[in-house]
Amino acid sequence: MECRVSWTDHMTFVAETGSGHKITMDGPPDLGGRNLGPRPMEMMLAGAGGCSAFDVVLILQRGRHPVTGCDVVLQAERAETDPKVFTKLHLHYIVTGNALKQEVVERAVTLSKDKYCSATAMLGATAEITWDLELRQSEATPAP
Repeated sequence: MECRVSWTDHMTFVAETGSGHKITMDGPPDLGGRNLGPRPMEMMLAGAGGCSAFDVVLILQRGRHPVTGCDVVLQAERAETDPKVFTKLHLHYIVTGNALKQEVVERAVTLSKDKYCSATAMLGATAEITWDLELRQSEATPAP
């Protein structure tokens, strides 16, 4: 896996991933940025949420459980001194499906956290990670 990050101007950087996708990151105006994109640490937070949500959906789909939606709302706290690493990370999962069982979804989340999610595993080196689950029932057709 590879990525190239290039400084464009002010405090704006463009990351080009090995798969060819570009992401603009920028700093806050008080540090010379223009707020043109997410901050690098916001990208890390988004990556953790995306990684874990991916796991949860895949685990449920492979188990033929009728999942139709999965959102992860993340809250993070950072150290007050440099390096300002994440010290606490809370993931609130909102999983929707037709007659999904609480214990099945909890197992999927636990497997993501304890075994599969590389992003939360790395962040767990400095942050206490907690999670909770909101299960919503729907009669919608499962997402592709």
